[in-house]
Amino acid sequence: MIKQLIAVAALSFSALVSSAQSASNAAIMARKQVPIVCYHQIRDWRPTDSKTSKDYIIPVAAFKEHIKMLADSGYHTILPNQLYDYLTKGTPLPSKPIMLTFDDTDLDQFEIARPTLQKYGFKAVYFIMTVSLGRPHYMSKEQVKQLSDEGNVIASHTWDHHRVDRYKHDPNPKKDDWVIQIEKPTKKLEEITGKKMEYFAYPFGVWKKPVLPIVQKYGFKLAFQLADKRDPDYPLMTVRRILDSGYWSTKTFSNSLRHSF
Repeated sequence: MIKQLIAVAALSFSALVSSAQSASNAAIMARKQVPIVCYHQIRDWRPTDSKTSKDYIIPVAAFKEHIKMLADSGYHTILPNQLYDYLTKGTPLPSKPIMLTFDDTDLDQFEIARPTLQKYGFKAVYFIMTVSLGRPHYMSKEQVKQLSDEGNVIASHTWDHHRVDRYKHDPNPKKDDWVIQIEKPTKKLEEITGKKMEYFAYPFGVWKKPVLPIVQKYGFKLAFQLADKRDPDYPLMTVRRILDSGYWSTKTFSNSLRHSF
């Protein structure tokens, strides 16, 4: 009889925990999404750029116009800790919040984006692919540290941009994709910045549900994809972003922010 009572109590507690988690996820899903923009390269188009790649390459003048529009329109940049507190606790955000994110460690993010954002008092998130550090046309460790010291957030974006949904575990750490792509790069960025890496962006924005609990297990509070629907069971691991396409006018960009979130 006692064993039965313990079993029932355990089941009841499990159901309670499950219900609380479900309610929490439902509450997160119910909150209005914050506009989050993703950038890659900021440079003028070249004749060799493909039609598809131009979605990921925003010309310098267009980038500056888009950021000026955000400032003139009263947007306030927020950082991931603010988004996390808003999603999990309902902590208020500034009026017209927006998050600006940069993927892949391109040098133009430091040389062009950084002074442009500083002009308006904006902060951003830089998702760093560690294989690129110090290579031509990419940021150095010192530049990444400087961005962090200036109040921006440095976050993890794997070692060399392999898709997360294709990772395999291996008994040998030197062959384990999760060690190579997540553990080691995260540790390296923590050594560079002196800060804990709490945020992650999926290469190509690609994810599949089986990887979400693994990504969460590595201690990331938020993980960012691109424009797919969020997973209702893992909304914090599937935060949506949109690309600021190189094809977009300032008006199109403004409209996309209002209608995409």
